[in-house]
Amino acid sequence: MSKFITLEGIEGVGKTSNLRFIETLLREAGHDCVVTREPGGTELGEALRELLLQHREPPMSANTELLLMFAARAEHLDKLVLPALGQNKMVLCDRFTEATYAYQGCGRELGEDRIARLEDWVQGDLRPDLTIVLDAPVAVGRSRAGRRSAPDRIEKEQDDFFERVRNGYRRMAERYPQRIALVDASLPLAQVQTQIKRVLLDYEILQ
Repeated sequence: MSKFITLEGIEGVGKTSNLRFIETLLREAGHDCVVTREPGGTELGEALRELLLQHREPPMSANTELLLMFAARAEHLDKLVLPALGQNKMVLCDRFTEATYAYQGCGRELGEDRIARLEDWVQGDLRPDLTIVLDAPVAVGRSRAGRRSAPDRIEKEQDDFFERVRNGYRRMAERYPQRIALVDASLPLAQVQTQIKRVLLDYEILQ
């Protein structure tokens, strides 16, 4: 049976490593798995991703950022996510609409209402079967992210922006425990992955 699984969190929490870990677990369990990301996942989506993440002056407006996110998402759903789910595949996605609520809704302080309207229009009833939020203090995430490549436009935001984003994710996990699980990503990687595997078992993703 197909499942739609998304991985979320602020910068530096280990999404890349743990996305590969989850993919391995799914494939070892015998699932046909499609791995993708947002914004991106399609040719048009990747072009929009580049627009969204590159530095520019004057800065992109928050409303433009939000609408571009959903434009990329609409294309992603139409061209990749929905067809894969229709073929009974597991879809594993690096970020989805919870990121929009966290980054644009909370980080940019646009609020929930307009995002909810766009979500209903673009997605209909579709929501992830499971969202895993990798949670760590902002200082921890930023320290780890600083050891990677040069920061993109969003990664260059200030700590207060990322505090709002993190708190947004945490509130969503409290509000929707039936489909959003919080994992302590401040721990060593092996302990983080033990938590992730337990979540996949508890939510009956791994059988």
